[in-house]
Amino acid sequence: MARKFTLDFLKTEAASGSVLALAAVAALITANSPLAADYFYWLKSVQAFQLGPLRLELSVSEWIKEGLMAVFFLVVGLEIKYEILRGELADPKKLAMPVLAAFGGMAGPAAVYLALSGTMGAPHEGWPIPLATDIAFALAVFGFVGRGLPSSLRVFLLTLAIVDDLGAIALIAVLFSSGADWVPLAWAGVLLVVGFIAAQRMKIGAPFWVLGFAAVWWLTVQSGLSTSLTAVAFAMIVPIRPRAEDRQSPLKEAMHDLHPWNAYLVLPLFAFAKAGVSFAGVSLEQMLAPLVVAIALGLFIGKQIGVFGAAWLAAALKIGKRPTDASWAQVYGVSLLCGVGFTMSLFVGALAFPGAVDSPEQVQVKLGVIGGSVLSAIAGAAVLGLMRSRRKDLSETPVT
Repeated sequence: MARKFTLDFLKTEAASGSVLALAAVAALITANSPLAADYFYWLKSVQAFQLGPLRLELSVSEWIKEGLMAVFFLVVGLEIKYEILRGELADPKKLAMPVLAAFGGMAGPAAVYLALSGTMGAPHEGWPIPLATDIAFALAVFGFVGRGLPSSLRVFLLTLAIVDDLGAIALIAVLFSSGADWVPLAWAGVLLVVGFIAAQRMKIGAPFWVLGFAAVWWLTVQSGLSTSLTAVAFAMIVPIRPRAEDRQSPLKEAMHDLHPWNAYLVLPLFAFAKAGVSFAGVSLEQMLAPLVVAIALGLFIGKQIGVFGAAWLAAALKIGKRPTDASWAQVYGVSLLCGVGFTMSLFVGALAFPGAVDSPEQVQVKLGVIGGSVLSAIAGAAVLGLMRSRRKDLSETPVT
């Protein structure tokens, strides 16, 4: 039953992969066309929301990143909880492997970047940039090539990427946060605790879950911190037990209702807003700058070494288990996909090198992130595609 639910979930995501890719391509074309000025003006335009005394003003880009993407992280959190309690990750050793691989996936890129920084002269403050994995784009690539491969690989990638991004968020809080308001965040924590206790003792209707999530989201935005962490935290308090009256699980019901919106609206809009990078005026010298090379190789080389090395070591020490029915070659393909940093890496890059979007450092950050992410996506897709073909050939070979 658990595997069927995961496979059904994967079908929607695989079908939406083409929509996400088209949105990213459309953004790149628009950002390098005569419509570029209008595109960037639209992203920067401020839109206000007011409900009684509550008022919030954010740019279109921020509404998408902090608003719509909170729904994405909520759905991801719901799936992680389901897999931990009912699915692939119910085995502690299978949960341990992606978690340890995520730590390796942060250490590897940092080590590669700092090594290149010492030899090539890339600025030291850029080391956090290649640490994060872009969950949306990595899953989209897997959606294209992952059909026919064990569904446990996707769960492995999803869990690893979540831990990876939570680590990146923690680094952002430690290294780059200034002026954060902890009072609203404390109130958000109180609401989460109250919601968890209430969910254990009584039935909570869907409207109250929606209002609760909206309140936690609002307080997180007011605190000045990313909404992704509290969205995952909110998912953890949604009950997985079926209701007595209709035998429906609130968690599975929420996943079923939200996932199509997530796949066909939230992620494509996010891709269209974040993938638009202008290459106007970029020279060959900028493309080969030490900062570009260090970021690109940190994502492409550091990620695969860190993720695959930590996963293999966890299995060798018997503190982790390989994903069900997956080979080491398939795990290596997923490790390559973890080098797709893109949006989160661009975000960290903007914090590490504050300044105008067209400053030399920002241009080099974008080139490095795009280069490393594209290399990782192509290599990961190639390896997983080859593994899928071999798996299909073996399954079609007649038994003599």
